[in-house]
Amino acid sequence: MAAPARRLCHIAFHVPAGLPLARDLQRLFGFQPLAVREADGWRQLALRSGDAVFLVNEGAGPAEPLYGLDPHHAVPSATNLCFDVADAGAAARALAALGCSVPVPPVSMRDEQGAATYAVISSPAGNLSLTLLDRTGFRGPFLPGFRPVPFAPGPGWVSHVDHLTLACTPSSSPKLMRWFHDCLGFHHLPLSPGEDPELGLEVAAESGPGGLRLTALRAPTGSAVPTLVLAESLLGVTRQQDQVEQFLARNGGPGLQHVGLYTPNIMKATEGVVGAGGQLLTPPEAYYQQPGKEKQILAAGLEPSLLARQGVLLDGDRGKFLLQVFTKSLFAEDTFFLELIQRQGATGFGQGNIRALWQSMQEQAARVQEA
Repeated sequence: MAAPARRLCHIAFHVPAGLPLARDLQRLFGFQPLAVREADGWRQLALRSGDAVFLVNEGAGPAEPLYGLDPHHAVPSATNLCFDVADAGAAARALAALGCSVPVPPVSMRDEQGAATYAVISSPAGNLSLTLLDRTGFRGPFLPGFRPVPFAPGPGWVSHVDHLTLACTPSSSPKLMRWFHDCLGFHHLPLSPGEDPELGLEVAAESGPGGLRLTALRAPTGSAVPTLVLAESLLGVTRQQDQVEQFLARNGGPGLQHVGLYTPNIMKATEGVVGAGGQLLTPPEAYYQQPGKEKQILAAGLEPSLLARQGVLLDGDRGKFLLQVFTKSLFAEDTFFLELIQRQGATGFGQGNIRALWQSMQEQAARVQEA
């Protein structure tokens, strides 16, 4: 590995001026402003909930936004992952030696709170760039060049980023897996026993052709980096585009499809999001009527009718359960969305939940097309 990632520092978004993403993250999901920078045509606002940090780059300017890259992308999207590394300069040189493009060579930033060095590399995942950051010499709440904003604790719905899901073109997962392994030290994380890394986990649609292939990647041992999930459509003839194909079409190629945010109490978080006006995907009606589902929910110490009312999915057994709920897209282009996830001993993603998400997103897509 050329530049082992030690920690996810933040996830950056690029949106046009006036798009209410930063407001929605605060109002709907409990994120709080952390630091801000306004210069060169950009307004960059960092928001935080627990250890999860989002950087919203709003506008456009003649220069690149600090700690990132202007993707000149046609639609608003999540365009950058920032990772902490031991030495940003050495990491950039090592990756360049492997053939990686380094559009922003190492830059050192300093203010009264200390210094940090970063570089930006291109990734093979569409418009997604990666920032390599060394801020061991910085003592402020975010990064040099940003003005701290008085931080008020939020509702605590989100504690950290659980996983990141990239939507990929068909059959590209093996190549992406090797790139993240060679460049950042990620390695295959099986989602099912005996899983072939080249094939990942195949989840077929319950009816008709199509389905998903998921490949999970784990960061180097001892790091605080979320699991990376590669999602691609299974090859086959389908009558309707699935959600990965729709993302690729609307995003103009591969990219970050969703971020899984860990919550210590998914029922409380879901109630708060809906109460603030957030919109969640509705699971298929048959999900909660599956044989054994009510017993499974009761075994987790939860009330089936309450889960159904709030649209929370549950999977697992033997005392280990996974609870998930998914938002509708945060953008009018119907691309990027968020997931709230709570783990009660479970480490995977639940094939039953994956199928339910697949079907609910297909139904949502059909409703959008009919509207």
